[in-house]
Amino acid sequence: MTGQQRVGDSAFRTVVLILATMTTGLIAGVFVNWSNTIMPGLSNVDDRTFVEAFRALDAAITNPLFLGVGLLGSLLFTGLSVVLHLRAGQRPVLMWAGAALVCVLAVLTITFAVHEPLNEKIRTATELGGNAELAAVRAQLDETMWTAWNTVRAVAATIGFGCLTWALVIHRGTGQAAGRPTERPAAGSGDPRWDTRRR
Repeated sequence: MTGQQRVGDSAFRTVVLILATMTTGLIAGVFVNWSNTIMPGLSNVDDRTFVEAFRALDAAITNPLFLGVGLLGSLLFTGLSVVLHLRAGQRPVLMWAGAALVCVLAVLTITFAVHEPLNEKIRTATELGGNAELAAVRAQLDETMWTAWNTVRAVAATIGFGCLTWALVIHRGTGQAAGRPTERPAAGSGDPRWDTRRR
């Protein structure tokens, strides 16, 4: 492999790692906001307001930016980064990117095993005319469990973001070291490999 190819491969790994870091940071921020702001705010409203607001928020967040770029992008870019650094033999970066991938997989598992079934209950509920029906729908969501598990995935996503950030730092340092030219000792310096004087 030529030096130019090595530089190109390193640049591609850098771009993928940056995208993995950005998308993981995006989903971490969304989940932190839900646990820190949205759910505490909704806990103080009446049942009708809660159900209607939660449905509106659920519909709004189901969009290509969050689902495609955020969740799916985080998985794809982090996974690709792991594969690329595995092939390149960069073990220090690989370890941190691999840890981030575990965190992203944990986030997706919690999302589809816990939150999506709960969201579906409130999303598909009918007969919301009376106070009793509204209270029953709200109870189905189980706000305490929803928020607790959301906090878990927020922490996991934040840890993943931190791992990728550190992987990026290590990757940059590794790339700089690899691209630094080796100094040639001066003739007569005592190194027999470079001593060009006649003997």
